[in-house]
Amino acid sequence: MLEEKNEVIHEEAAPRWIGIAVVILAIVSLAGLGVGWSASTRSHELQQTLAAQTTLTKQNDDILNQRLAKAEDTNAQLQGELSVVTDKMKLTESELSRARTQTKKIKDEEAQELSDLQNNVNGQLATKASVDDVNKLGTDVNGVRTDLETTKSNLNMARGEFGTLIAKNHDEIDELRRLGERDYYEFTITKKGQREKVGDVMVELRSVNPKKNLFTVAIYADDQRYEKKNRSVNEPIYFFTNGSHAPMEFTVNSVGKDKISGYLSVPKAGTTHAQAAGN
Repeated sequence: MLEEKNEVIHEEAAPRWIGIAVVILAIVSLAGLGVGWSASTRSHELQQTLAAQTTLTKQNDDILNQRLAKAEDTNAQLQGELSVVTDKMKLTESELSRARTQTKKIKDEEAQELSDLQNNVNGQLATKASVDDVNKLGTDVNGVRTDLETTKSNLNMARGEFGTLIAKNHDEIDELRRLGERDYYEFTITKKGQREKVGDVMVELRSVNPKKNLFTVAIYADDQRYEKKNRSVNEPIYFFTNGSHAPMEFTVNSVGKDKISGYLSVPKAGTTHAQAAGN
């Protein structure tokens, strides 16, 4: 009976452990099943994603192939057009070069013809001038020289202390101008106490005595003031300016009420005192 009791006890203990193991195995099986299902689902999703990407890649490849083909066609057309334009440009450059050569040839021929014509005309003019014009010019020069000598001979004017001829009226001033030895500036001053420009100097009429033909003036030149009192008509007043070796000559030919008229004689450039004294 003890044996039977032991056996019974043994048979009751075995199923508890097995039950726990079965439960654990069941849990493990369920976990494995869940992991398998999840893996299967993920694999299916990956397959779908890969299929979509493959489709998209194929579409992109098709689009790129189409664009590449179109670009190749366009490139071929452009190369053809470029070849045509290049041929036309070569032709245009050739025609332009020929046109330039022809234009240069025409210009050279015209220049040569013009040079020959000019040389011919110059030769004819030189020949004619040497025969006719030079003789005429010599005659004119001789005539001018004769007129000048006649003018000098007809001048019976008085000379001042520096040898200058003294004119007494407008006609005699013109005679002196024709000699060309000095410059002459005629003037008429009608106001007293005011400066008026005569040539390159300023003149101020101070007083006038018409009954005695006397006058008083102040002359301003090179920052200098020259006052000449009670001078007579046709009496020259001489004064020098800076850098000049020949004097200026101020001469009054007539006086009136608050009025004088006359001329200023100025030596030409290069005139020396010796030249003025020798006139």
